[in-house]
Amino acid sequence: MDITGASAIVTGGASGIGAAAARQLAAKGAIVVVADLQEEAGGKLAEEIGGAFVKVDVTNTEQIIEAVNKATELGPLRALVNSAGVGWAQRTVGKDGEFASAHDLELYKKVININLVGTFDCIRLAATAMGRNEPLESGERGAIVNMASVAAFDGQIGQVAYSSSKGGVVGMTLPAARDLSAIGVRVNTIAPGLIDTPIYGEGEFAEQFKANLGKSVLFPHRLGKPDELASMVVELITNSYMNAEVVRVDGGIRMPPKSN
Repeated sequence: MDITGASAIVTGGASGIGAAAARQLAAKGAIVVVADLQEEAGGKLAEEIGGAFVKVDVTNTEQIIEAVNKATELGPLRALVNSAGVGWAQRTVGKDGEFASAHDLELYKKVININLVGTFDCIRLAATAMGRNEPLESGERGAIVNMASVAAFDGQIGQVAYSSSKGGVVGMTLPAARDLSAIGVRVNTIAPGLIDTPIYGEGEFAEQFKANLGKSVLFPHRLGKPDELASMVVELITNSYMNAEVVRVDGGIRMPPKSN
């Protein structure tokens, strides 16, 4: 699918994997709407790549609609990348046997609302706008790429909320693709492994921590680079025969129950 002159939305686009995807989509000729809560970083990136920034909390339907409307002003909306997400680590029960020390239910709901409900809200709204496009020669009107995680399959101790949310994203991929086939919109999901993003911090300790994590990757023995994820995003959007698939981009890692 040719995205030259089309618009694209990247949620969580101000940093990490989202920012890398925004840059690569822009390099392919798309006009990218960076949808994120980080106004300074998001605005700077949007200016750099000739796109636009819209402040978006993916749990806020009205803000998602604002981003979709902005995108359609810039060109036919043909791509959505759902990269916004949060993590949380806590065991299901505490050590003292008290109800109060069990996993915080509100935080569990928060992770689900952002990572899973937010992803679906973006899908249903962006796809609605895509359905208004004139189909391309291939019959396509758009393509959607979701970001899950290897935690959807290999969730570690303490990752029950995060794994639940990402497992839900994996689970919605096929039925969403089936639903949206009626309007010529494809849906795929990427499950990243350990990726070198700002979440790990900076400095000597952070570098040592990342190097140690990288040893658990089958090959190459390092964390993945955001650009390596972004190239898969571009492939899933532009390759018209990729549909309803979940692709692990993880260096072959299979997460153990507990990190060393």
